[in-house]
Amino acid sequence: MSPIEKLLLENKAWANEIKADDPGYFERLSHLQTPKFLWIGCSDSRVPADKITGTQPGEIFVHRNIANLVIHTDVNLLSVLDYAVNHLKVEHVIVCGHYGCGGVKAAMTNHDFKYVLNMWLRNIKDVYRLYSDELDSIRDEEQRADRLVELNVK
Repeated sequence: MSPIEKLLLENKAWANEIKADDPGYFERLSHLQTPKFLWIGCSDSRVPADKITGTQPGEIFVHRNIANLVIHTDVNLLSVLDYAVNHLKVEHVIVCGHYGCGGVKAAMTNHDFKYVLNMWLRNIKDVYRLYSDELDSIRDEEQRADRLVELNVK
């Protein structure tokens, strides 16, 4: 069985299990999108917003990208933010970073990740530049990366 076939099979099994436990679940869910939170998080597969917040479908609206960036020229993010605030009436916008972020660590290097990723990481490099005195004073590379994660969220 291929990985995609396994993924689709697991999805069907999950849906059947939900329907067996609660036959009206999906019908109710189709009318239930009243999240109080917009979660802007990292696309890292180890940081799923619903799992780490204990929220159910309909309770949290999620936007994810590499290193949870909020960039004023990112039309995708701006459309999510506009929809969340003006249509879903979310009450809280959370920008959630995480320690060990590969995007932040990549931005700390001089490695050439080619055009698109370099362009994206430039935003984190700008944060580093703004706080370079503080960051360069941190000798331990992991602690420096952790602090850059915090500053990137800020």
